[in-house]
Amino acid sequence: QVQLVESGGGLVQPGGSLRLSCVASGSIFSIYTMGWYRQAPGKQREMVATITSGGSTTYADSVKGRFTISRDNAKNTVDLQMNNLKSEDTAVYYCNADLGVLATTRGYWGKGTLVTVSS
Repeated sequence: QVQLVESGGGLVQPGGSLRLSCVASGSIFSIYTMGWYRQAPGKQREMVATITSGGSTTYADSVKGRFTISRDNAKNTVDLQMNNLKSEDTAVYYCNADLGVLATTRGYWGKGTLVTVSS
């Protein structure tokens, strides 16, 4: 069974840092773009950062200069280093990956990890 599992969420004070990790497991033939999304209470899910298999990255304007996405293709992992966190970064963070499984390629989601930025 293919799954994405996130870890690293928690409570942090404004200005602090957290590192989120996500690992893809199961009968995966290939992994394409991976990314992090978030959903704050009462808001729609939004893209935070994505990274292609070749290492090209995109970021939401709100996190540029503060967040860094990286991946380890050998370990099937994608990380999100979050620095200078703000209260508006509070959300459930979801890992997403386009995975080749058997004869199909589609997007998969993790169950999410909660990040709370509060003093």
